[in-house]
Amino acid sequence: MEKKRVVITGVGVIASNGIGKDDFWEAIFKGISGIKPISLFDASVFIAKTAGEAKDFDPAVFLGNKGLRILDRSTKLVNSAAKLALDDAKFSVDEKNTHSTGVAIGNTLGSIRSIGEFDREALTEGPQYVNPALFPNTVINSPASQISIRFAIKGFNATISTGFCASLDAMKYAVDFLKLGRAKVVLAGAVEELCEQLFLGFYKTGFLSGLKEGEFEISCPFDKRRNGAILGEGSAVFVLEDLESALSRGANIYAEISGFGSGFDSYRINKYCPTGKGLKESMRQAIQDAGITTAEIDYISAAANSTIAADKIESQAIKEVFGVDSQRARVSSIKSMTGECFSASGALQVAAAIGAINRQMIPPTINYEKKDPDCDLNYVVNRSEGVKVNNLMVNAFGPSGCNTSMVISKFGG
Repeated sequence: MEKKRVVITGVGVIASNGIGKDDFWEAIFKGISGIKPISLFDASVFIAKTAGEAKDFDPAVFLGNKGLRILDRSTKLVNSAAKLALDDAKFSVDEKNTHSTGVAIGNTLGSIRSIGEFDREALTEGPQYVNPALFPNTVINSPASQISIRFAIKGFNATISTGFCASLDAMKYAVDFLKLGRAKVVLAGAVEELCEQLFLGFYKTGFLSGLKEGEFEISCPFDKRRNGAILGEGSAVFVLEDLESALSRGANIYAEISGFGSGFDSYRINKYCPTGKGLKESMRQAIQDAGITTAEIDYISAAANSTIAADKIESQAIKEVFGVDSQRARVSSIKSMTGECFSASGALQVAAAIGAINRQMIPPTINYEKKDPDCDLNYVVNRSEGVKVNNLMVNAFGPSGCNTSMVISKFGG
């Protein structure tokens, strides 16, 4: 039986450096950062004070005012991105297609602020006085569920909570449903909101940039000066369709999803596996699943987040998997501009990757000044580079074992 093909027909992005795919692409390819002083909470008591915050985000612009008061920030972000994706794909949900339309969203810490608010009110006012409207937002699958409620989608609804890999894992879940014929269209992507609780978690573990005396607070992946990540937030949602569905309705096809791979490092919690075994495995699987070779990968959208360990591990893993081709394929990290958005990072990388295919241009790693001998690949730095891009790879991995890679290709008919 012929293998079903899955394509991307809609792109919706809410990011710190661009709202809507066109503004996001404009910023990404011009090397414009969204990292600025934090305003969502009082960061004056912390050493680290910047983040990739979506400061110009107004959900009412996309969703109207009705019902917004009871929704948390994560839900507003992802529903706005979903609306942008649906509009971009020119896809309307109706009674004929609603049961063959699904939702798959990556979201790991999106409810942490709501849980904190719920518990604070219970402790200060008493459990019997807690506002019941706060409770639905404490459930991790609430943002995805609200997409289906708002857009009247009656097919499957899933939330994938695998941390740094949640974006790509949610897209893999969606692609599996499409290839199995259990859906025709899926809204897939991820979300993460910036809040004090999430910030404190990464802050206390020493994950963030600029925490030690004499260090700059900067996101500069692969640069010798790097000293930690800067957090970010945002959402990217995509309309994924099987090719037959897309062609039958004359949809604009941005790209084709060619392959996925995953591997888990059974190392330890909150520590990167120094050998990068899982990441190597995920890249190899993705290339094999796509039916191509390393010589056919033109660009690698790296997961590099400006931490000392992660950037070195990923660089070395690429060298081992790609061999001589590691010096040919271009590599860059958009986290230099968006920050580390945790569950949402992979989705933002995919949005940038789709732009790379459609513009035949590679976004840069900005803030790059000092070469690190441990990171010696063919990086695109500080300025975007016009390059023929037929196939690219997106990597996601984190310090708790998950690794996922995805191959996206230019649609060739």
